[in-house]
Amino acid sequence: MLLRVRVTLPDRPGALGQVARTLGVAGADIVQVVVLERLGGRAVDDFTVVWPGASRVERLRAGLAAIPGVQVDGVWRAIGAPVSGGHDAELLAQVAANPTDGLATLVDAVPGLLAANWAVAAVVPADWAARSGSAPRAFAGDGPGLSGGEPAVAYASWRAPDPLVLPEVTPLRARALAGPDKTRFAVAPFGRAGLVLMVARGEAEGLPAAAFHVTEVDRIAQLVRAAAVILGDRLDLVTAPSAISRS
Repeated sequence: MLLRVRVTLPDRPGALGQVARTLGVAGADIVQVVVLERLGGRAVDDFTVVWPGASRVERLRAGLAAIPGVQVDGVWRAIGAPVSGGHDAELLAQVAANPTDGLATLVDAVPGLLAANWAVAAVVPADWAARSGSAPRAFAGDGPGLSGGEPAVAYASWRAPDPLVLPEVTPLRARALAGPDKTRFAVAPFGRAGLVLMVARGEAEGLPAAAFHVTEVDRIAQLVRAAAVILGDRLDLVTAPSAISRS
């Protein structure tokens, strides 16, 4: 199976090689390495590895944790290897080529770009979090929409659970959130009438996913801003209850 392994390690010569050797000794076949951050003598790296299904992941975590200065931030099941920023431009070109389905195209593609599980575009009232407190809320795509002052699903990717249980969020800025059931979210607003994109990583087979890194949140926010410019007034139609649908 394909795993994503996120580690924080000393930013010094040999540290990356030591992590790579430990992964190899544990039985992992490295297919990709992504450097998320280098700051203050520390680095955050994502390894995408092929892991033998019969082997216990605890062995992998223990081997990495035994390396001096290395911290395991998360090990989770990946759908595929994350793709580079060059694919972002290709995605936006697809959105521009078919703006009628532009929002659906974006929502379906983003999880694959960031090795996430699913995504959803939701219409969220500006005061939702302030009114409803911190408890998670479940809602479906055929809800009342903004006319009733409640959140509604505009579009959900095919792996999204039903019913959806999302964290409380006011659509003001892009950020990472911890949601229910150890689900990790990255949220970015479109800047139009409470429409937000939520990208999720969930726990699977006892493997808790790492939180979205600030570079991943920034990448999602840039995609959302660009899509908002491309789609323009079409996004205002999405917020109408009559236009809300569930894939």
